[in-house]
Amino acid sequence: MRVSCAHAGLVDRPRYQRGTWVLVNGSLKASRSLITAEEVLELPAASRAAAPARFPLQVGSTTPVSVVIPAKNVAAYVGETLASALAQREVTEVIVVDDGSDDETVAIVRGMRDPRLHLFRNDSAGVSAARNLGARQASGEWLLFLDADDRLRPGAVAALLAAARGAPRAVLVYGDYNTIDSEGRQIGRRGLLKGRRKPSGDVLTRLAAGNFIVNGGIALARAEAFRAIGGFDTSLKYCEDWHCWCRLAAIGEFAFAPELLLDYRLHTANTMNAAVRTPKDFFPAIARVFDDGLILARLPEHMTAGLRLAAEIHLVTYSAMQAIRFGRYRQAFAYLAMIGRQSLKSLPRSAIRVALARFGI
Repeated sequence: MRVSCAHAGLVDRPRYQRGTWVLVNGSLKASRSLITAEEVLELPAASRAAAPARFPLQVGSTTPVSVVIPAKNVAAYVGETLASALAQREVTEVIVVDDGSDDETVAIVRGMRDPRLHLFRNDSAGVSAARNLGARQASGEWLLFLDADDRLRPGAVAALLAAARGAPRAVLVYGDYNTIDSEGRQIGRRGLLKGRRKPSGDVLTRLAAGNFIVNGGIALARAEAFRAIGGFDTSLKYCEDWHCWCRLAAIGEFAFAPELLLDYRLHTANTMNAAVRTPKDFFPAIARVFDDGLILARLPEHMTAGLRLAAEIHLVTYSAMQAIRFGRYRQAFAYLAMIGRQSLKSLPRSAIRVALARFGI
């Protein structure tokens, strides 16, 4: 049996008393208004997907936000990333966790003079452990997990906080992104999707079918909720963010801010690059999501098999989109063929997404 995410990252956190979740000795426990995932699983099927109790959460104009940036050998980009984070007036601290860099990354961070900037070392423990360490050190009420080669757009955090004020029950608010190349030039045309709406409210079922958030740099997670669900699962090498978002969606609502908030860099060094990754790399995360008691407790039992298939198709489609973006057309068509073998009904939609990716959409 896999170790629960609550034991894999942030552990031994202080007991949280005010709300509907409590973390005790590294595991999620229920307050009087919410039973545990294990207890929910023992309920009749008709009761299994009952929504968890929630409460309004206040968001003020001076709500502190902590930006957490895991970094490893990103000397070419980290200065620009830090500048974009420190330019956000609402950001009260930027925490860089160096994960064993052997280039000039640490020197660049130390050379930036801003009292909000803090550096920690993580000794090559991995991106999830680095993010969890940063979250443990953070004092903000909201956390934003920014990759060290991406950059926040002006006003990004302000837009997310505005969305949070309009959704006081949300444990996560998120927006959208555009793509840039290794030189910082815009290559995406996602502004053409300006009117598109993504899910808000109770999003778990939609999220279990595929990660529509894509990048943590477009999202603010409520720190108390993030710590309650145990942070990122360090046993996952890829798609650990999707698993984390699903656990958050199991205990609270999400809110969408329909704005482009992040420049997401696509380049050959990117670890999600289709040049080095295949769908099989992502499948352990699917197994983890659909073996997680907290998540299963909130999914209708009769839908789990279909949601799992949808998640598989989503990740194969994503792999095909990445292959197309990097000119690996034969690989992209092979992935589409894989989707056709799984579900002919899903093939047209996947093919459209891959075609749009070719044009940066």
